[in-house]
Amino acid sequence: MNPKKAVLELDPYVPGRSKEEIVNEFNINEKDIIKLGSNENPWGPSSKVKTAILNEVDNVNRYPESDLTKLESEIANYAGVKPNQVIIGGDGADEVLDSLIKTFIEPGDEFIVPLPSYTYYEFLLKPYGAIPIYGNWDLNSNTLDVDSILNSLSDKTKMIFLCSPNNPTGAVINEEDIKTILDATNALVIIDEAYIEYAESNHVNLIKDYSNVFILRTFSKVMGLAGMRIGYGLSNSENIEYMHRIKPVFSLTRLSYVAALATLKDKKFIEDSIIKGKESRDLLYEGVSKINKLHVLKSQSNFMVIDVRETGFTANELSYELLKKGVIVRDCTSFKGLDEYWIRISIATIEEDKKFLNILKEVVN
Repeated sequence: MNPKKAVLELDPYVPGRSKEEIVNEFNINEKDIIKLGSNENPWGPSSKVKTAILNEVDNVNRYPESDLTKLESEIANYAGVKPNQVIIGGDGADEVLDSLIKTFIEPGDEFIVPLPSYTYYEFLLKPYGAIPIYGNWDLNSNTLDVDSILNSLSDKTKMIFLCSPNNPTGAVINEEDIKTILDATNALVIIDEAYIEYAESNHVNLIKDYSNVFILRTFSKVMGLAGMRIGYGLSNSENIEYMHRIKPVFSLTRLSYVAALATLKDKKFIEDSIIKGKESRDLLYEGVSKINKLHVLKSQSNFMVIDVRETGFTANELSYELLKKGVIVRDCTSFKGLDEYWIRISIATIEEDKKFLNILKEVVN
């Protein structure tokens, strides 16, 4: 049976490589591998998560609770919104976004994405018949080209994606720029704040003044629960209510539920995770900046992109040389809007950061 035309036209999504792949390909001890390719929290989850999971594990033969009121309240308190302005997804922010698309997108609707940005938006929208329109992210200034968004608006525009901090460039979008876009359209403006804890500000306050704002967030980064797949969305209560009509009832597993609750209650863990993440990011930025032939963009996230064209390597070639030495980075060639000379690195432990910087310097020079 042939799939839909939109599916045939999609290029496969390219995820970061796993440690297991590198062990098998290069015969490297897994303990020696430094993973900088997937924007994860290298220190793991809160110790309270482990206790909560162990206490709940005997109940995995039962369906999850369909009433997520308690977790919605905890998320609302954490984010600074009302509980009825929260929706939770059991496959990370991807499920929340999928529910959003099912709720509001019709075939032929257009959505705007500034390039380069997170490539997965297209994978979720195009199978529903939505048409991508590309704006621009200015790599020279590492800022959103607002005019490119405004000039892309049409009567078919249904959604606009603004990733802040932007993946892969790491910069936060100026709130005045977001307001300019919001004032120019009735389209739903999705602000992807997956990495917002590492930044100095967020955009939650816009929900009070604009009915067409939707904010995406996740437990996968600062909170160290990437393997539990928990995401959430924030918007006005009307948008959230519409989404609940089509959202899967049992999408959040029992273990994910208790893990999320335990994390939100461990405020010290979240604070420490943010502090350590910023420390690692700043160390990496300063270290890479000192290596000749590399140009790194300043980031407010837990990752940064590096222009490697002056090294004589392409991103693919440099990534492979680093892999041979047990270092996983992200070759960004698959990101629309970037050419074949960009890699992305994410935070690691301080010890791993220093080891990586020495290896990178050795390979480049």
